[in-house]
Amino acid sequence: MQITFRWYGEKLDTIPLSFVKQIPGVKGIVWALHDVPAGEYWEMDRINQVKDYLFNAGFNNEVVESVNVHEDIKLGLPSRKKYIENYKNTLRNLGKAGVKVVCYNFMPVFDWTRTDLYKALPDGSTALFYEKSKIDSLNPYEFLDTMSKQKGLISMPGWEKERLSKIRELFKAYEGFTIDNLFENAKYFLQEIIPVAEESGIKMAIHPDDPPWSIFGLPRLITSKENMRRYLNLIGSSSNGVTLCTGSLGSSDKNDIIDMIKTFKDKIFFAHIRNVKRFDNGDFIESSHRACDGSLDIVEIVRTFHDIGFKYYIRPDHGRHIWNEESRSGLRPGYGLYDRALGIMYLLGIWDMLDK
Repeated sequence: MQITFRWYGEKLDTIPLSFVKQIPGVKGIVWALHDVPAGEYWEMDRINQVKDYLFNAGFNNEVVESVNVHEDIKLGLPSRKKYIENYKNTLRNLGKAGVKVVCYNFMPVFDWTRTDLYKALPDGSTALFYEKSKIDSLNPYEFLDTMSKQKGLISMPGWEKERLSKIRELFKAYEGFTIDNLFENAKYFLQEIIPVAEESGIKMAIHPDDPPWSIFGLPRLITSKENMRRYLNLIGSSSNGVTLCTGSLGSSDKNDIIDMIKTFKDKIFFAHIRNVKRFDNGDFIESSHRACDGSLDIVEIVRTFHDIGFKYYIRPDHGRHIWNEESRSGLRPGYGLYDRALGIMYLLGIWDMLDK
């Protein structure tokens, strides 16, 4: 098991790697070329620049999150061939640079959905919050207008300006689109890119949908144990796997995270471990990592990863904003330094005790 930390780059992230280096146990940085639009080719020079920067700071570059999938690929449009070729060439370059795992998603339109980026918790911290009644009462355009007024939205992956500018035409394109259509297009994508991933020594790890249910009528792929199995069965390969995100899947009380870890233990190449507090009305809020603060038993989750001999990568995923960090977090909700550092120490504390 290797602890990693997501970082958005020298120009986009206000957290210096010298600070991350002071968190015990962090070996790798989870990175990406966040300024390169989905579907575009990642140049070798750019990849090596990041690799050298990370190595000089004392970290490895083995996990990338994400090489984004262009919407035309999800829709199955003729133009997908061009974007898939770019994707394959990007994977070849990443393999040459020593990347071992690529996390990606296949979520239509919205990569993730929340209604409040800075919801106050009783202790004075803030966290990402999902209010079911608000989602149910708004159409996607009203929702987008509401969200666009929130500070920090466009700094979040999946909510980039170029994507938001095309929301209306994207929803039009997905009219009548079913989950079977999405699985069919995902299979075409996997048949094209997985052989290249194998040749490049890369494990592809799809991220679950967040939250794991349909939003505004859009189909969703990775929402349950059954759908995860269906996705993995689209193509048989040691390079076709998943990112097990406890917070995304755990937003639904129908998902048994422990069972999923045991069932897909050989296909989990990356794990995002965070806690979430679910409410009876369908709302949820991201909590501290501590088991008693949320609806997920993080202790048992870590124990299960330990029991299966998990040998890949873990990151603490989102954190709350604590200690007035909002002002220096680059306005990127959920990705401050302090609470993620606390999360790492909590996870490592559990792991160390299990080792003993």
